[in-house]
Amino acid sequence: MSRILVTGANGQVGFELKRALAPLGDVIAPTRQEMDLANPASVLSALDRYQPAIIVNPAAYTSVDKAETDVELATAVNAHAPGIMAEWAEQHDALLIHYSTDYVFDGGKDGAYYEDDATNPQSVYGRSKWEGEQAIRAHTAHHLILRTSWVVGAYGSNFLKTILRLAHERDSLNVVADQIGAPTPAALIADITAQLISRYQLPTHKFDYGTYHLTASGETSWFEYARFVVRLAEQQRYPLRLLPGAIQPIPTSAYPLPAPRPANSRLDCSKLSRHFGLALPHWQQGVADVVSQLCKYEESINA
Repeated sequence: MSRILVTGANGQVGFELKRALAPLGDVIAPTRQEMDLANPASVLSALDRYQPAIIVNPAAYTSVDKAETDVELATAVNAHAPGIMAEWAEQHDALLIHYSTDYVFDGGKDGAYYEDDATNPQSVYGRSKWEGEQAIRAHTAHHLILRTSWVVGAYGSNFLKTILRLAHERDSLNVVADQIGAPTPAALIADITAQLISRYQLPTHKFDYGTYHLTASGETSWFEYARFVVRLAEQQRYPLRLLPGAIQPIPTSAYPLPAPRPANSRLDCSKLSRHFGLALPHWQQGVADVVSQLCKYEESINA
């Protein structure tokens, strides 16, 4: 079986990858101490030690606002480390799967972004992720770069869990309504990755390397997303102070943050479907599954 190294195994996507990839090979998930992406020597040491046939890299510096002042660390983790992995992968005939983001675009396009649309990152985080993509392309052709957005899951920190916490604590809430995207479950990202690796592992195969967009289908705003989450939680008797109608829409300008967010995070995923025949479910399905998991967990600890 292939030896598959997964970075960032304690993150949202990394956690799900350990589950999804287990049937496909010997999954190795080094800790941050064993493979520190901010330290090039540590990255190379781990790769040399484990000799993976496939490297899957969901680890990233994702503190978008903090990155505006923590430029060196964000760049080391998001830009330099993927380049090191790509160079090692090329030298050892390994596949590198890396995850990128809608933040490589400026969000100004009217429609969904295609893979070959011009990039124009507006934040340190977005720029560091774009530089990571470029470093991979420069060092190996044997890669998949999967751009995703608005990641959500029952494990780890994300917008959905923040909304449920605030809905438990507050009577009213304002949420930005002029940013559009598709909430994408970490489990979906992991399952699609597993299908791609299965295709790669076929004994005779033509594998389409390159950059692909990977999000759930459909679109929504943060405001409508928040209302949908609270409405589902209300139906499942999650302990709430806040009802969906008490969530009010506000413009981005009313909630200033250090790093600008893309107004349009829509990513066209037709290339992924066309090349690999993969259908992507609607975002509401995945969000409903996560809410159900969290509600069941809340019920179990309060039983």
